[in-house]
Amino acid sequence: MDIKDLPLTLLDKGEHEQRFAYDDEEQAELTRSIRLEGILQPLIVRPRGDRYLLVDGHRRYQAAQALGLPSLPCEIHGGDEASARRIALITNILRKDPSPIELAVAITKAVEQGLQSEQEIAHALGRSVDWVKRQVALLQWPDDVLQAIHRGQLSLAAASNLAQVDDDQYRAFLLEHSVTGGATARTTAAWLQQYLSSRPMQQAVTAPPLDGRSAPPAQVPTAPCLCCGQVKRTDELSHVPLCPGCITRVRRLGQTP
Repeated sequence: MDIKDLPLTLLDKGEHEQRFAYDDEEQAELTRSIRLEGILQPLIVRPRGDRYLLVDGHRRYQAAQALGLPSLPCEIHGGDEASARRIALITNILRKDPSPIELAVAITKAVEQGLQSEQEIAHALGRSVDWVKRQVALLQWPDDVLQAIHRGQLSLAAASNLAQVDDDQYRAFLLEHSVTGGATARTTAAWLQQYLSSRPMQQAVTAPPLDGRSAPPAQVPTAPCLCCGQVKRTDELSHVPLCPGCITRVRRLGQTP
């Protein structure tokens, strides 16, 4: 592969960008580092007509733009589009520290676009095929749970329990208390157990089995009070069946001074 300095004006970005969010502080630190030491690792590009398409190095490109650098050292890759996408996937996963959601998005894109099979990805990352399948399945979780994981507000293990609560309002309520109270996987497993046990008999019987990825339930299950939000032992709480609308109204009454 050929390495040469290329003007920023000839570089195009976007198609191979794996990370869908940048941490402002992290990006600022990279910009400071490049200002002091320059670009230590060449970007990877591939020719496209008279221009070049970024395959890897989007954050370095963004930092160079902020600093007003006229050119960047680039490694010119002559492979085809599929090969470029495989490089983008592996370099972004191995070189950076993606969030669990970014990792799942990158792996899912690679599988859906036919860039690499689940077996090939598992081999490249030193993981099992079952692990790769779980990454793809993770993106089927509710959006509010995925956002909490991506922001680092909730561990993957704790979130896996909340993802199985199919009542949107009650899940949002549990998620709020998980984030503010730093709930562990054991705590959210107890909440899930309590939620499942309160479902109508027919729904409980016909529901599919859990996928086995939830943490074991706590020895003494706990749950947040629907009014004040304090976490109590379930044997200290009253079980009063309420519809989602009434839950919202009761919560508001409990929060009224």
